[in-house]
Amino acid sequence: MEHLLITPHAGWLQLVLNRPAAKNALNTALLGELAAALAAAAADPDCRAVLIHGAEGNFAAGADIGEIETKTTAEAAEDPRKAHWAAIRSFPKPLVAAIEGFALGGGLELALMADLILVDGTARLGLPETNLGLIPGAGGTQRLMALAGRARAGRMVLTGEIIDGATAQDWGIAGYLCDGPAVEAGVALAGKIARRAPLALQAAKAALVAGDEAALAFAAERTGFEALMDSADKAEGIRAFRDKRKPEFRGA
Repeated sequence: MEHLLITPHAGWLQLVLNRPAAKNALNTALLGELAAALAAAAADPDCRAVLIHGAEGNFAAGADIGEIETKTTAEAAEDPRKAHWAAIRSFPKPLVAAIEGFALGGGLELALMADLILVDGTARLGLPETNLGLIPGAGGTQRLMALAGRARAGRMVLTGEIIDGATAQDWGIAGYLCDGPAVEAGVALAGKIARRAPLALQAAKAALVAGDEAALAFAAERTGFEALMDSADKAEGIRAFRDKRKPEFRGA
């Protein structure tokens, strides 16, 4: 695969997001490769858990801005990324995310689909989409609110606040704050999980996901995300991002 490194281990699989020049931003090709790798892992009886992390010091610094810049509301409604996100979320086995460096926007949304999140002292987590005239569109508002609560999710979504690893653990977003690199700890954790009973792991994950997401408003979030694709504010937000200046939003 072009953008995803796959390394099998005894009982588990290591997937590395590999677009380091773009801080591992999640373009459609990478999401598709990730969805395909997880589908294969789901069908592999020798794979009991999967670890995801990014290459060269970052998890994933958002979506690929170039793909979003000219996308319309109608195109967003038919976006193949929706199917890729759904496939990732439906992975039935334990999924571990090890965050070093940036996990922003779609990168954090990917981590929030994991069952266990590890962070270290370099980790920086955020949902800064409103800076671009957009909102999260892959479950970020809902999963963040379920983990951190309405007030803290509001801080991150409405102001674009970026938090460090210690805050992420304190707020209940991350299960582990690592003294050393998160990836090293993630390798050990994935190996530990892979030694447990596989059917019990899958049943436990299914129960946790069902209980966590039963009342979440994913459709409302996605509808809002798609509607904003045609807005002038979205165009201005992305222009300002590229120009490295503050956007001038006009509510249109």
